[in-house]
Formats: sequence, structure tokens, C-alpha cells
Amino acid sequence: MKLKQLEGLLGGLTQFSDPKLELEQYATGPHIASRMLYMAENSFNDITGKVVADFGCGCGTLAVASALLDAEHVLGIDIDPQSLELAQENAADLELDIDLVWSDIKNLNLKGVHVDTVVMNPPFGTRRNGADMEFLSMALQVASQAVYSLHKTSTREHIKKAALRGFNAISAEVLCELRYNLPRTYKLHKKKEIDIAVDLWRFVPNAQRRS
Repeated sequence: MKLKQLEGLLGGLTQFSDPKLELEQYATGPHIASRMLYMAENSFNDITGKVVADFGCGCGTLAVASALLDAEHVLGIDIDPQSLELAQENAADLELDIDLVWSDIKNLNLKGVHVDTVVMNPPFGTRRNGADMEFLSMALQVASQAVYSLHKTSTREHIKKAALRGFNAISAEVLCELRYNLPRTYKLHKKKEIDIAVDLWRFVPNAQRRS
């Protein structure tokens, strides 16, 4: 599938109608999502034929993108039941098969399920300090092959140190810097939209220590 086709299909997904501030629910736009998954597959072969988990899947954008790129099996995980319903609707509209799991990331239990790749757009941790680290820590425990994640560019050194020293990743690489065009989602947002610099990271977990 070509990049433009992928972005076009993701652009047709239904997004949050009433996002929850405490969960930092911001939709992953089709421009960023398509490039994130396209790079994961075309540069690293981490999607097609793999078992892919979307952490904090929300309306299912990254999970849907993984399925469109012919992942063998896709899991979407979220703490919000309404988000999972939306993700299910989006998958059904495109006739895609995605398994959805209702769980918070901190207490996620996927024992017996082999996951090759984790993709995620985690909370930035602005509403609840450390939320982004919970996602990254669990992703590096679950994935056997790679983790792809978006984090604010301003936290780059902190993310790298946490991944390599705190969570024992083999490598932590910024693949590119993207502009996250965030529309006014909540009443507390003063501006019509905010442009945030975000890094697209690829982490390689130390799966050997878990074997």
C-alpha cells in the first residue's frame, strides 16, 4: 500500500467526539500516523506479518494502520471503553480484524501472547506526571522486536536516558522530528491550534533477558 493511500484511509476514521482531558486523549492525525507506520514497515519490516499492539489505542488509528499494512494480528489496548467502541467501529468500517483489550497500561497482562511490535502515541505526561514513562516501560517489556512511539522533542534526553538505563533497551533512536498540529480540543486551550514538535522514536527491547 502506498503512503498516500494509507493516509487517505486513516483520514476517514471517526475521531473522538468528547475527548477526556485526564487521559490526554488527542487523536493521532493521519499525516503522522501514516508516516510512523509506513517507516516502521518499509525501513525495518516491523509491521507486515507481525503481531502488533497499539498501546492507548484511542479511536484505533495506529491499530488500523497496522492492519492495513497486513500485520498478522493486531491488538488495540485502552483504558477507556468508549474509545474501544470507536476503534471497533473504525475497524469494522474498513473490514479489518482487530482484537481490543480493555486495560490500563500499568496493569496490562498479556501473558501467553507473543507481541513483535508495539506502536503508540502515549500521553505526554502533562496531566499526570510519569504517564509517558508507564507506557514506555510496559512497551519495552511486551515487545520482542521493536517499539515505535511519539514523544515531545523537548523531552528527548530524558526519554533516551530512561529507555537505555531505566528500561534496559538495547537501542533508542529518533527516526525523525514531526510537527504535531494539535487542534483546540479542550476548553482550557486558548489558541485555535498548537504546533508541537514531537520525535518519532524506535526502541529495540532487550528481549533476551526475558527468555
